[in-house]
Amino acid sequence: MNALADTAVFFGKFLYYFLESVVFKIIPKRKKDVSGEIVLITGAGSGLGRLLAMHFASHGAILVLWDINQEGNMETCRLAKEKGDVKVFAYKCDCSNRKEVYRVADQVKEEVGDVTILINNAGVVTGKPFLDIPDHMVERSFLVNALSHFWTCKAFLPAMIKADHGHLVCISSIAGLVGTNSLSDYSSSKFAAFGFAESLFIELAMLKKSKVKSTIVCPYFIKTGMFEGCATKYPLLLPLLEQEYVAQKVFNAILEEQVYLLIPKFSYFALFLKQIISPKMMIALGEYLGMDTCMTSFKGKIKAEELQAGTERKQQ
Repeated sequence: MNALADTAVFFGKFLYYFLESVVFKIIPKRKKDVSGEIVLITGAGSGLGRLLAMHFASHGAILVLWDINQEGNMETCRLAKEKGDVKVFAYKCDCSNRKEVYRVADQVKEEVGDVTILINNAGVVTGKPFLDIPDHMVERSFLVNALSHFWTCKAFLPAMIKADHGHLVCISSIAGLVGTNSLSDYSSSKFAAFGFAESLFIELAMLKKSKVKSTIVCPYFIKTGMFEGCATKYPLLLPLLEQEYVAQKVFNAILEEQVYLLIPKFSYFALFLKQIISPKMMIALGEYLGMDTCMTSFKGKIKAEELQAGTERKQQ
């Protein structure tokens, strides 16, 4: 009887949530108010992080900006303050350093307060074939792209759970759902980031019954210095994404408390195909889309501070 009752409850919930999702596809969810929320963005010194800071500043949020590049971070701080009467706090933080993350997190709690929206955006990319990637750069990819998410969440999630209010945002990648040529370290670290964020979402929802929200973002390559030189064979199907377009999509997803966001929409179809077609067909699809040559002219910029940090770790 328990099995029958559980099955009936499951199908009832399944139908309800299915209809709810259909309705929200037609009628957008009401956007939440983020004014007064304390929003921490890692990798805020440039690119997507900077643009997200501008959006939150325009909506009255209190900004906490983290980046290893102090000059870029201060420029983001200056631009955010131009949006009006906005409180902005900028901190230099190497997210690959666990002790530094915890130290700066304690400083934020003391000087600003409890973070209520945490956006794990900091990322690095090597862009080399697997056998050409130095070991310290593999470690750097995982430290920044994945492990730093564990440390920031450990630092700020307890206060969110206690208040039963907060939002965790993970900026992963399409490369965190589908393995990508010449991105073995980046892709695997983004798989790890996606898996962590999804597991934490399930844990918060099922075990703790928490109202802390999660948003997991998986964009294709964005036109930033990070992916300079990357190419796409068919831009209509799989375009290199404009920074502002992605920032607006991510911001809207956070306001609507959307759990998953894949950009562009073709990514949903490609991910579905991955589950049903053979590996050889997946390779053929990748060749058709130009995934075998997309990194051929890669010139992605690696910040001097990050290279120095990697060199220091290698020498230790």
